[in-house]
Amino acid sequence: MYQNKKPKKPFLLFLMALLILFPFSAENQALFASASGETAQSNITQPVTLKAKIDSLLKDEGLEGALTGVSVRNAKTGEILYSNLGNTRLHPASNMKLITAAAALEKLGTDYQFTTEIWTDGTVTGGVLQGNLYLKGKGDPTLLRNDLDQFAKDIKAKGIHKIKGDLIADDSWYDDVRYSQDLNWSDEFNYTGAQVSALTLSPNEDYDAGTVIVEASPAAKIGESAQVKLIPTTDYVAIVNKTETVGENEPKRISVTREHGTNKIIVEGTIPLNGSKSRSWIAVWEPAGYVLDIFNRSLQQNGVKLIGKSDKKMGVTPQNATFLTLKKSMPLKELLIPFMKLSNNGHAETLTKEMGKAVYGEGSWDKGLQVLEEWLADSGLNSSTIVLRDGSGMSHKTLIPANELTELLYSLQDKSWFPSFEDSLPVAGITDRLVGGTLRSRMTHQSTKGNVKAKTGSLTGVSTLSGYVTTQDGEKLIFSIMNNNHLSSSVSKVEDAIVIELAAHEFKK
Repeated sequence: MYQNKKPKKPFLLFLMALLILFPFSAENQALFASASGETAQSNITQPVTLKAKIDSLLKDEGLEGALTGVSVRNAKTGEILYSNLGNTRLHPASNMKLITAAAALEKLGTDYQFTTEIWTDGTVTGGVLQGNLYLKGKGDPTLLRNDLDQFAKDIKAKGIHKIKGDLIADDSWYDDVRYSQDLNWSDEFNYTGAQVSALTLSPNEDYDAGTVIVEASPAAKIGESAQVKLIPTTDYVAIVNKTETVGENEPKRISVTREHGTNKIIVEGTIPLNGSKSRSWIAVWEPAGYVLDIFNRSLQQNGVKLIGKSDKKMGVTPQNATFLTLKKSMPLKELLIPFMKLSNNGHAETLTKEMGKAVYGEGSWDKGLQVLEEWLADSGLNSSTIVLRDGSGMSHKTLIPANELTELLYSLQDKSWFPSFEDSLPVAGITDRLVGGTLRSRMTHQSTKGNVKAKTGSLTGVSTLSGYVTTQDGEKLIFSIMNNNHLSSSVSKVEDAIVIELAAHEFKK
């Protein structure tokens, strides 16, 4: 039976003709599908969302079995743009220094300076100081050998050539607790775990206070012990040299440790003939005594001698003592550069104690951490979800969610001192170590080099990165990436990949 068919619409016939003439046109195919009421697969690539990009990176096998908190905010509005375990409390490692640095700027001020002072309880007669000389420390982590030399020159300029009394180190500005509560015993001899004292000394302008540099060089002949040198020269530590100079083609294997509770430093291993020097920064036991020993050397070398039964000892400066001279540290805004760029643990703990001293009159971790906790609450953070145990992040018990860190970084932007804070952050890909800091060899990609300003953090099983980045279309973002419980050595590459995606992202596309 003949059956009439419904004729095609002229427009649909026209579209079919177009498809015959232009069979590879995606637009024509889509238009035909729409006109015929069908669903078509478009060949046009849809923009990938920021969430999809980061979710994909978090599938990296190096993160298997680990916890990764990620928080991304709009720097202008504070809106959370992405969050993965953002409210989960995680260990921040040295991202804790973001909190310490910001609180110090708020509580102490950008121009705050530490001081070290010289006092006496005696009188000068015929070029002889009849009485004691007090070296009073007030927390300066930037005190150098040159500063002690200048003290000696100042004292001599006041007509003092001999001291008939004791040389006394006064570190009573802070309490006598040298280590934060969770510092691992195995970190005690490392520069990263140096003792915190109100009177301390740095061996060079990295300002690793409370340490001495142990430098080992090959001897002139194979089989001889390496030549070991201390910077600065001091008798306060004793070197036990168990090294051997070996053939030129043999490996360099030098280890340097310090016995617990002593200043006996053991140097052992092998160093090849004509090979390069080995340098290690080793923390001393009771830094105030170390400073006193170097100061005594400065006095002797500048023509000021201890006479009679004079001795070097610890004590407290009398209230009626006479002031002689002082040295001021660089302002806090300048100190933040080596502190944050090089991630100096000693600076963080010193600032924590100094805030306790400034606010509550007690230079202790308890009072310093109290200042930090109260300041976080005043800054609008949820302090009930944060656990603080030290100022540096060395503790494996400090806990903070990534969303709280980005909230903090958002709130700081309105502070008058924010430029000093932001300038202290390491800058990705910039090779100058006091600009690029711990990010100088990371994220050298064109979109991130000089663009990313962020603080790194690293402990066993912990890797973190938090800071600021500007996107391809000019949007400033705040981010925090916190990896905990990882076993991979490549997790920092995932952090970098996430930030590179943020830098390359275009919201307006």
